Amino acid sequence: MGLGKRKLVFKNETVESAVLEASVADWYPHMLKALKEISRGIRSRITLKKPLRRRYYDENYKMSLRQWLIRHQKEIVFDKVTWMGMPVWKNILDAWIYQEIIYEIKPDVIIEIGSRYGGSTLYLANLLDLLDKGIVISIDKDRSVYHLEHDRVKVLTGSSSDPAIISEVDRLCKGKSALVIQDGAHHKEQVLEDLENYSKFVGINSYFIVEDGIVDLFHPGDGLGFDQDGPLKATEAFLRRHSDFICDKSRERYLLTYNPGGFLKRISKKEAGQ
Repeated sequence: MGLGKRKLVFKNETVESAVLEASVADWYPHMLKALKEISRGIRSRITLKKPLRRRYYDENYKMSLRQWLIRHQKEIVFDKVTWMGMPVWKNILDAWIYQEIIYEIKPDVIIEIGSRYGGSTLYLANLLDLLDKGIVISIDKDRSVYHLEHDRVKVLTGSSSDPAIISEVDRLCKGKSALVIQDGAHHKEQVLEDLENYSKFVGINSYFIVEDGIVDLFHPGDGLGFDQDGPLKATEAFLRRHSDFICDKSRERYLLTYNPGGFLKRISKKEAGQ
């Protein structure tokens, strides 16, 4: 029986079938699938209308992801996130992804550009303790609130753009594979400069993680947005001219990331002249 192109209507839901010249036996599974999808959609809408069983959580869970990120920025990240008692200005879901990456690639060196209090530096060093290998190179020009001492941490004080700092990093990374985390200045020009200067230390299948690209998604004045181009703009510009890196979106699977477009994975060795 030739059916042609039909529209199937079920309780105000329209499904277009493109089955041409099909038999009833061929057509029936399509109809059954459409009915199941419609039924599933109706059930989900009914379920979501019901309040949760505790009012406090019902109110909190009504927040959108966007609202939650702004709340996290305004009320949580600067004074309520710690590692072993030390402040860490991180989204903890990103920090979880970091430990997954570190376990997978087992870098010889982690280069941290921007350490602030040293809480994130300690977190990285402790992960390397668990692996029983590697060092963390902490680069920051302001050590006024940094009080960490750890055998795996090499402290370099100065600008990440300083040729002397880059030269020392080069010496420490010689013959080794590194993971880089950029959490220094967040304006596009500085991030792009760090990408160009430090990406050469990243081994194949390792990462250059650029933090806080979220500021390029939000708007100035809403609690997260900048009034100038930031890290996401820098990573986009970097990827356009570096085919040896890709943006690994699988590292953003928890959605609530501060680093959209910021997990840059090296997939090949750049040839001279490229």
